[in-house]
Amino acid sequence: MAKKKTTKKKSTSKDVTSAQGAGERKPSRRQLDKLDREILALVSQRAELTSLREEDQHGGPLVDDAKTLDGLVKKNTGPLADDSVRAIFREVLSGSHGINHRPRVAYLGPEYTYSHLAAIERFGQSAALVPVGSIASVFEEVERGHAEFGLVPLENSTDGRVVDALECLSKSSVRICGEVPLRIRHCLLGVGARSDVVRVLSKPQAISQCRTWLGKHLPNARLVSVASTADAARQAAKDAKIAAIASQQAGVNHSLSVLARNIEDNPDNMTRFAVIGTETGVRTGNDKTALVFEVDHQPGALADSMGIFKRQRLNMTWIESFPVSGQSGRYQFFIEFEGHADELRPRRALSSLEKKALRLTVLGSYARAEPIG
Repeated sequence: MAKKKTTKKKSTSKDVTSAQGAGERKPSRRQLDKLDREILALVSQRAELTSLREEDQHGGPLVDDAKTLDGLVKKNTGPLADDSVRAIFREVLSGSHGINHRPRVAYLGPEYTYSHLAAIERFGQSAALVPVGSIASVFEEVERGHAEFGLVPLENSTDGRVVDALECLSKSSVRICGEVPLRIRHCLLGVGARSDVVRVLSKPQAISQCRTWLGKHLPNARLVSVASTADAARQAAKDAKIAAIASQQAGVNHSLSVLARNIEDNPDNMTRFAVIGTETGVRTGNDKTALVFEVDHQPGALADSMGIFKRQRLNMTWIESFPVSGQSGRYQFFIEFEGHADELRPRRALSSLEKKALRLTVLGSYARAEPIG
């Protein structure tokens, strides 16, 4: 008879407690201090190696950190949660990059909006994170060299495309060099009891993403749109009859209580952010490429263009059409497909498409990132 296959059991705190109960001594303060010193030494060594590797590169490798973090999370066997592992190493990487050069990253502010949280997830808190007032301002900061990177929302799984971002991409000289798919977990925040709430504030998209929950649990509350989720949290901190829809981090920042968690109607609610810079991302073997183009407004023109991707066996992951600004009856198409623009089949596809298009701009190639949160 064949032996029964056994699997390695993940160690948990309960196992540690059981082992201690079986006769092992509890870890002493001296042991913990020794481990802390060893961890600090290794982190310092890691930072020194990073610094030497990145001399004269001015922060470029920052955009590749997502691959490093995803790999570490996949290797995690506990007892730390994956989010904890990601947060720890994110700050190790961020601090290491900052030895030679502290990069400036523009994002759609204010602080503790989801754009801010996405910027922290990608660049860490050692980067100089700069809030600006609009998506167009993020592009302007990068174009003028005031920031090396920018972060803008591209699409939401509930509300679809972010028109302002696509418009700016179609006109700007900057390139997409990364992506941050962030799971959006909305909380109802306030300083009073949920039963006292008469107004719920948030940005229109957040209200839309929670409308069913609000109709069921706060049917008589007035829904009020404001500029951002962070602004909603700021106002809720001043009035017990106001609640805000925002992130838990925004609640902590404004000393608000969580009246309800995960109130989004779609449990898979996600916003995908684009990291923009002056250069496209390097090839990783697991990339995507985005482009915008315009074709003749005549029968079959778009279908002929789409056939190019089929012939080159390139899988399209996203396609959007939107009007050319100020040109009635003219449309441009935003497309994303699997592969890097430097690879053979994408190069062939882009060359063929360029011959058919009235205008073609490759917006950038970037590594595919795993959802965060």
